[in-house]
Amino acid sequence: MKTSLRVLLPSFLALCVLPPGAHAQDKTPVSLATATPGGGFPVYGAAFTATVNEADPTLLVTARNTKRSAENIPLLEKDGVDIGLVQGEAAYEAFAGIGRPPANMRIIAAMYSSPGFFIVRKDSPHRSIADLKGLPVAFGAAGSGLVILARYVLDGVGLDQNKDFRAILLERAGDGPDMVRDGRAAALWGGGAGWPGFTNLMKDGNARFIAPSAAEIARITARHSFLKPLTLAAGTYPNQPEALQSVGSWSFVLARTSLPDDVAYRLARAVHTGEAAIAKRLPQASETTLANTAAAAPRADLIHPGVLRYMREVGVVR
Repeated sequence: MKTSLRVLLPSFLALCVLPPGAHAQDKTPVSLATATPGGGFPVYGAAFTATVNEADPTLLVTARNTKRSAENIPLLEKDGVDIGLVQGEAAYEAFAGIGRPPANMRIIAAMYSSPGFFIVRKDSPHRSIADLKGLPVAFGAAGSGLVILARYVLDGVGLDQNKDFRAILLERAGDGPDMVRDGRAAALWGGGAGWPGFTNLMKDGNARFIAPSAAEIARITARHSFLKPLTLAAGTYPNQPEALQSVGSWSFVLARTSLPDDVAYRLARAVHTGEAAIAKRLPQASETTLANTAAAAPRADLIHPGVLRYMREVGVVR
C-alpha cells in the first residue's frame, strides 16, 4: 500500500521548521524545587536551570517555588520532584536521621557554602550575639535550613533559639530586611554570599554584621563537628570592607533516588561544563563545581551513581 503524500507532507514540514539546534526527539524534563520568593534558593535555581539547559539541550530543567528545604526533602523522598535545593543543616539532619528516619536522597551538586551571620542596623547598640538575647530576631522563613543553622550555632555557644530570643519565623523570606529597618526586629539571621536579605540591607550602607567571635567559633565546631569555619570575603556584600569569619556548611542540589543514572550523569556533565557560565550568572554559584561536590559530600555513597560515573570519567574521583 502506498503512503499518501498528504500524510507525509505535514511531518516533513514540521521537521523543516524546528528551531536551530533543536532535535526531533523530546527533551528530558527535570523538575527543580527551590523555595519561597525573596530568598537565595529561587535566585540560585534560576541560574542553575539556565546554565544546565544551555549546556545540555537534551535536558529541560524547570524550577518551581516551594516551602523551602522542609518541603523539598519529603518531595524528593516521595518522587514528587526530580531534584531540589536543600540547605546544609537540613540535608545533614535528613541524611543522619536526626528526628526522623534517615532520608533516601542522592547528591547531584554542591551549591555553595553558607557561613551564618546576624545583621543589624548600623546605629544598633548591639555588637555581639549575646547582646541580642531577649530581643526580637528574625531567623528566616519557617522551614528554611538557615533557621536550622541558627539553632546549631546558638546551641554551640550555650543559647536556645526559642528560649533566649523572641524568635520570629517569616512567612516570606523577603520580609526580614524591612523588619530590621523599621525596628520590628533587632536583627536578621542569614547566610552565604549573595543572600538577598543581606544585599537588601547592606546596599544603602546602613547595616552591619554580627559574627561569632573566634572563641565562639571554636566552641561551636567542637560541639557540632559537621559545621566548619568559613570566611565571607571582603566586598562580598556592598559596604563590607573586611572579611568576616563564621561557621556553616554546604547546601546541595539533591535528587530522588529513582532519578535515572543517565539523567544524573547529564546533569553532572552540564554543571561541570557550565561552571564558568553559572558563576557569571550568580557570583556565589562559582562554588558549584564538580570538585567541591566531591569534597562537600558527607560520604561518597550519598552522591548519585550517575554523578559518580561522570566524576570518575573526568578524574575528580577514582
